[in-house]
Amino acid sequence: MPESSPESANHPAIQRVREAAARKGVSLDIRVFEESTHTAAEAAAAVGAELGQIVKSLVFVAPTDDGGLEPILCLVSGQNRVDLARLAAVTGEPDIRRATAKEANDLTGFVIGGIPPFGHPKPIRVIMDPDLGRYPVVWAAAGTPSAVFPVPPASLRLLANAMVAPITEEARPVVDEGLTHRPPSPQNAGA
Repeated sequence: MPESSPESANHPAIQRVREAAARKGVSLDIRVFEESTHTAAEAAAAVGAELGQIVKSLVFVAPTDDGGLEPILCLVSGQNRVDLARLAAVTGEPDIRRATAKEANDLTGFVIGGIPPFGHPKPIRVIMDPDLGRYPVVWAAAGTPSAVFPVPPASLRLLANAMVAPITEEARPVVDEGLTHRPPSPQNAGA
C-alpha cells in the first residue's frame, strides 16, 4: 500500500525528481511505499506489474582523460541483464565497468535502489533498453528505494534524454530433454 506520510513524499531526493520532470512539462504520479521497491522484483510486486515493466537504473563508469569517471546510466527492463561488451560498443567506451555503490551515489546524488532516470546534479549519458518499449507503461525509481512512478516508455526516453540501444544479454537457449531451442521473442512469438 502506498504510504500516506507527507514527509516521505516530500523527501528531498523525490522532490529533485519531481522538479526535473516539471522542468520538462511533465507531472509525475510518484508513489511511496512502506515496503522496499529496491529490487525489480520488489517493485513489480508493490505496483502489481510484470517484472519487465520495472526500469532498473544501473550506473556504469568509464575513465576520463583527466583521471576521473564519467557516469553512464543504463535504463534496463527488469528481467534483463546488461551485456558489458554490447554496452562498451554502444558507448565507445572499451574500459566501461559497473560503478560501485559509493561511485553511483557520488556521481548521481542518489542511493542504489532509488536512482531515478533523471534529476541528477549534472547531465549524465543515458542508454535505454529497447525492451522497455514493449510495455504501454513502465515503473522507474523516484529518488529513494521505496518511491516509484509510472511513465510511458517514450516519455521516459524524453525525460531522461536517453539513447535507445541494444545493451542487454541475448536470451539464453532453453535446454529441454537434450533439445536446445530459444524461447519465443516478441518478433516471432506465435510464428
